[in-house]
Amino acid sequence: MPELKSFTREEVKKHNTPEDCWIIIDSEVFNMTTFADLHPGGAGVIMDLAGKDATEEFYGLHRQEVLFKYAPKLKIGTIANEKPVIEMYTPGTISKVPYGEASAWQGHKSPYFTESHIKFRSAIRKIYDELLPEALVNEDLGKSPTIELNKKLGAAGVLAAQIGPGPWLQGLNLPGGVKPEEFDYFHEMIAHEETARLGTPGFADGITAGLTIGLPPIFNFGSPALKSKIVPEVLSGEKRICLAITEPFTGSDVAGIRTTAKLSADGKHFIVNGTKKWITNSVFCDYFCVAVRTAKGISMLLVEKSDGLEVKPIKTSYSIAAGTGYITFEDVKVPVENLLGKEGKGFQVIMANFNHERWAIICGIVAGSRHVLEETFKWTNQRVVFGKKLSAQPVVRSKLANMIAQIESVQNWLENITYQMVNMSYAEQTVKLAGPIALLKYQSTRVAHNISDEATQIFGGRGITKTGMGRVIETFQRTYKFAAILGGSEEIMQDLGVRQALRTFPDARL
Repeated sequence: MPELKSFTREEVKKHNTPEDCWIIIDSEVFNMTTFADLHPGGAGVIMDLAGKDATEEFYGLHRQEVLFKYAPKLKIGTIANEKPVIEMYTPGTISKVPYGEASAWQGHKSPYFTESHIKFRSAIRKIYDELLPEALVNEDLGKSPTIELNKKLGAAGVLAAQIGPGPWLQGLNLPGGVKPEEFDYFHEMIAHEETARLGTPGFADGITAGLTIGLPPIFNFGSPALKSKIVPEVLSGEKRICLAITEPFTGSDVAGIRTTAKLSADGKHFIVNGTKKWITNSVFCDYFCVAVRTAKGISMLLVEKSDGLEVKPIKTSYSIAAGTGYITFEDVKVPVENLLGKEGKGFQVIMANFNHERWAIICGIVAGSRHVLEETFKWTNQRVVFGKKLSAQPVVRSKLANMIAQIESVQNWLENITYQMVNMSYAEQTVKLAGPIALLKYQSTRVAHNISDEATQIFGGRGITKTGMGRVIETFQRTYKFAAILGGSEEIMQDLGVRQALRTFPDARL
């Protein structure tokens, strides 16, 4: 960055030609002379503001991150006796925008969160904030997270934070200096929220989605040998894992699985044949937790990348950085020791983590919805139309009220369910939380639909533009449906929630 000097506004006014063009943005002076012709919107836009204060015009067209990108080259000084009034974002900062964070982070009292959670959120947000530039580029290019990044996040404890409390955390570093023994489901909730807050769903899923649902079958049902080998490799980021259940002919109907696993003649291997589809992270994974049909029924196997296992990428609504793929198994040999749980009891393995998977999806979609709300609130106070801020329009305030009311309702339900998870045994969770989690997943994705719709209308053309002011809104409206389908569709969630309630219905009459 050039050496910074102090100028008066009168001095800046003199630099108003194509050969000598300065502008002011929030009391800071920028020399735009060499940049004007490179400006994506054309030099004319810059020259109209030459020698002037361009703060309102800049923030009417650009995100603050544009300043972060160009200030080192273009900023030459400041206005004498003036200080910037617009708060510049720094990595790890908690938002002060009303409803931009859950209430516990905006000065309200909470029975759930402690200092440990506060430190954890700030630390993991800072990690993700520093990762954001790389995430944005790779999301757009469809480049999956590198193994080097995976190892870096593993060393920082970001990967381990995605799978909840348990003995597998012992000896690991966690963000914010949180000790493994104090880590609970609220910490994990925060981890999923911050991952979603990146606003790059494909790249974010490339980091965390596979291990969140693929690793629990190992530490819950794998042999001691498998646990001691696979879990450390995945949590350190050295290897990657995914869950492979869905098939071209089988979605929610797990009982219809056609992929087979037959014992070899010597009884030492299962020979796997079949296909799996829409498997997140499969393109770059080393390990696959695969649902198969054996002689005794549905079973689960840990399959290592090997001869006969081929993965082809699938292009979905979000970035191929997620590594979503179509898997073909052709006579893939799997040691019998890689059986997860008991043969024929694979349905138990599959169902064991469904509550946790759905809860993790809820954490992400609620956080994503809140991020959209925050961006929309900022935009309505930044954008001036007809001589007034958008927030001065009653119809816009009505839309904001609708968004706020809906996101706060699902947030509070989520925190209540998370509290139950912290204080219930796994067996009790299975009985009491399957229904509420299913219904909350349904409600959260309905809320996401409504929030996306309102935000897109408020942002207008920017809400359907992949770059610039509406980037977060466009990404969300294009991808929020993933949460409404993965882990169980809305219709399945509705039915499951009510069926679970009917199981405990008392012998009551009107």
